[in-house]
Amino acid sequence: MTNDEVLQQLQHLIGSRYVATVKAYISELTGRARVVGINDISTKELDPDRIRLLGDDAGAIRSVSFG
Repeated sequence: MTNDEVLQQLQHLIGSRYVATVKAYISELTGRARVVGINDISTKELDPDRIRLLGDDAGAIRSVSFG
């Protein structure tokens, strides 16, 4: 699945409240094993298959990035 396809699959999550179980849901939808949640610690290495969730102060998912 390309990054553009991943963004289409995850669009419905934008604005929703982040819960840790959403990472497993995203992995199942996309087939990608590395999903970094809001406030999760991760390495700085470039991994084009990694999905990173970015959120706001209220804990809502605001965007998705890769790497």
